[in-house]
Amino acid sequence: MTDPSDDLQTTQRLRVGMIGLVAVVLLIALAGWIIGSADHATANGTVEIAVGNVTGGNAATGEPLAELGATPGTLNDQVADAR
Repeated sequence: MTDPSDDLQTTQRLRVGMIGLVAVVLLIALAGWIIGSADHATANGTVEIAVGNVTGGNAATGEPLAELGATPGTLNDQVADAR
């Protein structure tokens, strides 16, 4: 005869496996819906992309973080901006 604790363990493993499978299927369906929604929006032209002058009219310095204002930049850039 089988031990009752083995039957409970088997049932629990089946439940966990089925819940995991359902969760993966739902995540894939959600990702597909989001991607489809984004593709549909761009096909209709409803997504507008704003492109601005990030550098403020200065030539590119080769320091993208300084151009975005995330870092102060080099001393040469600060002197050139002061003029």
